[in-house]
Order: sequence, then C-alpha cells, then structure tokens
Amino acid sequence: MKTTVWGACAGVMAMLAAVLSGPVAQAQQKSEIAISRQPGIFYMPSHIMEKNRLIEKHAASLGVSGITTKWINLSGGGAQTDALLAGGVDILNTGTGNLLLLWDRTRGGVKGIVATSAQPMTLISRDANIKSLRDIGPNDKIAVPTVKVSTQAIVLQIAAGEIWGADQWAKLDANTVQLGHPDAYVAMTNAQHEVRNHFAIPPFTFLELKNVAGAHVVLSSPDVMGGPLSQAQFFTTTKFADANPKIVQAVRDATREAHDLIRSDTKQAVEIYKEVTGDKTSVEDLLAWLREPGMMEWNLQPQGTMKFAAHLFKTGTLKTMPKAFTDYYLPMSHDLKGN
Repeated sequence: MKTTVWGACAGVMAMLAAVLSGPVAQAQQKSEIAISRQPGIFYMPSHIMEKNRLIEKHAASLGVSGITTKWINLSGGGAQTDALLAGGVDILNTGTGNLLLLWDRTRGGVKGIVATSAQPMTLISRDANIKSLRDIGPNDKIAVPTVKVSTQAIVLQIAAGEIWGADQWAKLDANTVQLGHPDAYVAMTNAQHEVRNHFAIPPFTFLELKNVAGAHVVLSSPDVMGGPLSQAQFFTTTKFADANPKIVQAVRDATREAHDLIRSDTKQAVEIYKEVTGDKTSVEDLLAWLREPGMMEWNLQPQGTMKFAAHLFKTGTLKTMPKAFTDYYLPMSHDLKGN
C-alpha cells in the first residue's frame, strides 16, 4: 500500500500554511540574518563563512552594509524545517529531501540558493551479521537524522526499491529511528545501545570506523544514486529572497569563496572548522579523511537531485514532478549546470 512520507509528519501541514500567510511570508529587508545548519564536515563551507564573515563581506560589496549573520546549529533537517516554517530562521543549510518537500508543498514558496557539498553518506553497522541491506531484520534499528524525510531515509527507500522491488520502497522505514549524527555516534559507541546501524555523514563516518568495535561499511550513497548527491544546500522562502535579493546573492558568492578556500588551502579550512565547531579530531585525521574518494565534492550546482525527486514523485511524496532542478532553485542559480 502506498504511504505518503509527508503525511506521516504530524503538524507539518499547519506549519506549511505559515509559510504562505505567517511571519515568513511577511519577510522584508533585514539587518540580521539567521541561518541554520547541522553538525559535520558537510557544513564546513558554512563554518568558513561564519569565521571569515563572508556573507557580510559580499553583502557590503553589493551595497548592503551593516548585515550580521546568526548561525544556529540544529541536530537534523526536520528541526531546521520547523524553524524556517515558524519564522525562527531565514535560510537553511540542509538536505535535498527537505528542500524538495517544502518546494512542493508551498507550490514554489521555498527554493534553493546553491548547493554546498555532495560528500558520500555511509551506512555503518557494528553488527557482524549485517553485511548488506538484505541482512537487516525487523528489530535492527538504523539511525537517521529525521525519519522518513531526511536525505538518508530517502536514500534507504531508493535502495530498498532496487533490492526488493519498486513497491517495497518503504520496507526499511520501520527500522529507522531519529537521532542527530552526534547522538547516533554516541549510541554506536555504546555496546548496550539498541542502535547498531547509523547512516552517517563525515566526520562521523570516519569516527565510527575508527573508534567503534566491529564497525564496517554496509553501503554508500554513491552506490545507490550512481554518483554524488547534494546533501547540503542553502535554501529559503521566495518571500525572503524577493525581499533580500542582494543577501541571497551574497550567500552564493560567500559559498563560492568558501569552496575556493577549501580547495586551495585545505589545512586552513580544517583549522577554521575545528575552531568554530570545537571538534577535537586532529588536523591530520581530518586532512586524511578529506583525501578519501568523494570527500572534495564542494560544488555550487546541485548533484543527483532530480533522481531523488523522481523517487519522491513515484512514491507520492511529491505531488509535482519538477522538469529540472531550476524549478526548485531560485533564478539566480539557473546558470549552474546542475542535475
């Protein structure tokens, strides 16, 4: 039986109405911009933007001076979505699933600005009996940042459909439990905890493989998607973008500068990440991890998002199938060669 993913999220429809009629819809030129993000190396561009005040710098170059940014760390995309819909933040830096769902349910009232990273997500297990998804039993819990709608949860659905048949895409939904990546890492290190599987992002992927007894890779997102998938991107309401076009442009310009720094001076970028986040991982370990395959996928253009959208439309989660990524990205990013 077809189950609508979005319909499982209590209270979401009421908050979606707030996008169209509440405080977000009344957006106007602002001097303090609230931006949310999640933990992890995925979000390193945002840490560089915060430390070097890049949004403020680029806004000033566009003639908007006196802008300040307030960076808010939240545990998952669901918490970020709630904050956007409640008017508590202006811009999110989170996953593809949340962007597509909000774009669809607001009829284009939420759109992307730019992508920030497309590093691999990796399903890690510390259960020696779990070598592939086929080994997941009914009592095996899989930690994801938000059940049913996070990028990890939806990649699991795509993988399930490929293994067990298109009509079995929701087969593993009941196995997922909602834990932010730091909490999931703690659970994985506790031999007594029921969570023995975590669909992780860097650096938690590498921390678990290094520090959790028996931890091993079950699958990686490029295996499922056939290539990189943008997990983190900036997006906002079109109301905010229309009222603050230069700030939105400044976010794009700041992201590009942060990407350039990561590529040209990765050590400095890592040191900024450590300073802003308080991550105790050594610079040497972080640099080694960034040399692993797929770990330097820092790009403005969205990657793999149309395949993601096609799955959501096929399963009834999206009511409208986008024709191209430009449908759910702001016009300022239509020059990018995304997919």
